[in-house]
Amino acid sequence: MRLTVNTFLTLDGVMQASGAADEDPSDGFTAGGWQVPYTADADFGEIVTSWLETPHTALLGRTTFEMFRAFWPQVDDSDPVARAINHTRRYVVAHAGYEPDWGETTVIDSADPLPAIARLKAEGEGELKISGSAQLAAALHEAGMIDEYHLIVFPVVVGGGKRLFADGSPPRGFAVRSTRTTASGAVHLVLTPEPFRTGEYAVEDGQEVTRLE
Repeated sequence: MRLTVNTFLTLDGVMQASGAADEDPSDGFTAGGWQVPYTADADFGEIVTSWLETPHTALLGRTTFEMFRAFWPQVDDSDPVARAINHTRRYVVAHAGYEPDWGETTVIDSADPLPAIARLKAEGEGELKISGSAQLAAALHEAGMIDEYHLIVFPVVVGGGKRLFADGSPPRGFAVRSTRTTASGAVHLVLTPEPFRTGEYAVEDGQEVTRLE
């Protein structure tokens, strides 16, 4: 399976609690809901709908799973996002014995989830899509297991919180596959990982040149 991450980020790289003040206040986070003022346009809706209407299997961390489980079953299936979320097969990373109690959901033991996810990638077909799930997405990024990144970066900074690209993550380059700017100023990026490269600027024969390593 192709593993993709689909998430919202601030300019300072935070993905925590984008949708509501009380969505995830862990570690004293008080800026929840930062995404909402920038989503009242058709561009944003089209992008997110395209993410979720693509046939896929969902992969969620427990916190995001429980937020989805509490919210989306209340939304009528006439909404394409609700229809996709409510009826997609999903995996949740949670402790052994966790009872998901929502549709076709399989638990992956959070004690050591990466080998199980690697087996899913190797043996499954189609797309395995992570939505939100900051801790899980960051761990998979650090492990180099993500095949494609679908990010919407919003023109706001919040100063701290859970990040996809956390301090200490290994250096990594990306190829930009597509971009789109919404009417509200958010930027949608589709990225695929590439090897990290460096270089330097130098002067040769009085001219500035670029040397890539």
